[in-house]
Amino acid sequence: MSVKIMGAIAAALLLIAGDRASPQGQGAWPGVTRLDLQRHDLSTPGREAVQATITIAPGVTAPDHSHPGEEIIYVLQGSFEYRVAGKPIRLQPGGVLFIPAGTIHSAKNIGEGNAVELATYVVEKGRPLVVPAR
Repeated sequence: MSVKIMGAIAAALLLIAGDRASPQGQGAWPGVTRLDLQRHDLSTPGREAVQATITIAPGVTAPDHSHPGEEIIYVLQGSFEYRVAGKPIRLQPGGVLFIPAGTIHSAKNIGEGNAVELATYVVEKGRPLVVPAR
């Protein structure tokens, strides 16, 4: 393989890796990082499960957004304030939250260190995982 082709392949892989690690799938919100852990088709046609860790820096908010399916959250570290359909919900490590499909929500780190959640999404396959609110 030529060096030029290998360079193009490497650049494409970096773009794909960057896309999978960002909260929006197209570009990161400053101070928010999503690391996809696994993605699998489900037995229900057209659905997939995605599991990821979401890390939010102190004082940072992941702005209003929704998902094309359910989000199931388990807080691993730090302090979060979620706003789900306008209602504030505060969680510490060990706290859990269920966000119904299409529900607009945000997440803010209200602690002094990084806040980390384990997010499991049960979503429509082939759609963007995160849809910014308009």
